[in-house]
Amino acid sequence: QVQLVESGGGLVQPGGSLRLSCAASGFTFSTYAMSWYRQAPGKERDMVAAISNGGSTNYADSVKGRFTISRDNAKNTVYLQMNSLKPEDTAVYYCTVRVRGVRYWGKGTLVTVSS
Repeated sequence: QVQLVESGGGLVQPGGSLRLSCAASGFTFSTYAMSWYRQAPGKERDMVAAISNGGSTNYADSVKGRFTISRDNAKNTVYLQMNSLKPEDTAVYYCTVRVRGVRYWGKGTLVTVSS
């Protein structure tokens, strides 16, 4: 079955950096687009970044120039490098993939940006 396991979240000061990882299994990773979403307390879950199977990327306006999504098909892993973090980036970050019409989500990893 499809499994997505996020890691790398934590507490970071404003201006700091974190790298999130999402280890995927249960599907042919290299052939699917992958995405990162986030959900802040009391808010909807929004797309942060996406990467196609060919490596094309797309970002939410709020993170352009600060976040970078990448993938390692040999490791079945997608990453989210987050730089210049702001308090408003505080959220639970989720990895997601749509396989054969079904969207799967990981359990998420909490990122807290605070001094």
